[in-house]
Amino acid sequence: MAARQAIEALVAKAIEAPSSHNSQPWTFEAKAEFIRLYADRTRALNVNDPNDRELTISCGCALMNLRAAAAEQGRSLTVKLLPDKDDPDLLAEIKFDGQVNEDLKPLAKHISPRRTYRKKFKVDDVPPAILEDLIDAAAIEGVWFDPLLGTHRAAAAALASEGDAAQWANPRWRREVASWMHPRRRGEGLTIPWLALPVAKLMVRSLDMGKGFGAKDREIAQHSPILAVLGTQKDRVQDWLSAGQGLERVLLTAAKAGLQASYLNQPVQVAHLRAALQSLCTHRGVPQILLRLGYPMDHVIAAPRRPLSDVLKM
Repeated sequence: MAARQAIEALVAKAIEAPSSHNSQPWTFEAKAEFIRLYADRTRALNVNDPNDRELTISCGCALMNLRAAAAEQGRSLTVKLLPDKDDPDLLAEIKFDGQVNEDLKPLAKHISPRRTYRKKFKVDDVPPAILEDLIDAAAIEGVWFDPLLGTHRAAAAALASEGDAAQWANPRWRREVASWMHPRRRGEGLTIPWLALPVAKLMVRSLDMGKGFGAKDREIAQHSPILAVLGTQKDRVQDWLSAGQGLERVLLTAAKAGLQASYLNQPVQVAHLRAALQSLCTHRGVPQILLRLGYPMDHVIAAPRRPLSDVLKM
């Protein structure tokens, strides 16, 4: 594979990563000897994510995909996070040296099949060995994955519902969500059939639907085979990048086992609920993601992606 084609293939896999509102907040600069990953803050969610925490986590997910795709290509690489203190948008520099990361090779083929699955899961329990694999996947990236059980699961589900109420009561939050609702052909955002789009956006902007969404989220949280918190020891930019890499490694490990995931991040996004979520965890540190995992009942179409030409400069 020619050098340019190889790099394009790596970035194409990187941008299959999940992101809040499918905002895809990343750009890449590539030369023969390196790839640089930048935060694209023009795609920030200023209400939902005022500190660009989730934006940075999303970029960390893209970085993990790139690492796995490089391993599949047999490419050796080293990664330096935040390589230029004078450029906060430069999140990582990837150089083609070092050693091939053999343990990532088996995960690369699960990048494309990974989905954000928002429906109910099958009732099937996840075997303990697979759950241990998810915990180990997070730990490899220096983060923790903490399954919630019993009353802690119910309490986290209640926090998700409370977070829904707080967010939907905020007109600025509703307007931001509506602004990211697009037809699929846009290649970004929360996809809505174009005929339904005007009405859907008007409803989201105008109506406080927190009660309904809260009840739904509480229900699916309590009845998901796995409800877990992914967290870090601290809450700095480098921790958010580690959280993203750990999250994507968990998601790819889950996809390898036939699982899919979706997110109930309201207790992290709503500041006053974050400490309450932490109190439910066995690990000390900072919650970054609340996610649910299980076996999907059916296949869902992948969220659209922007063209490679929009995100890659060579």
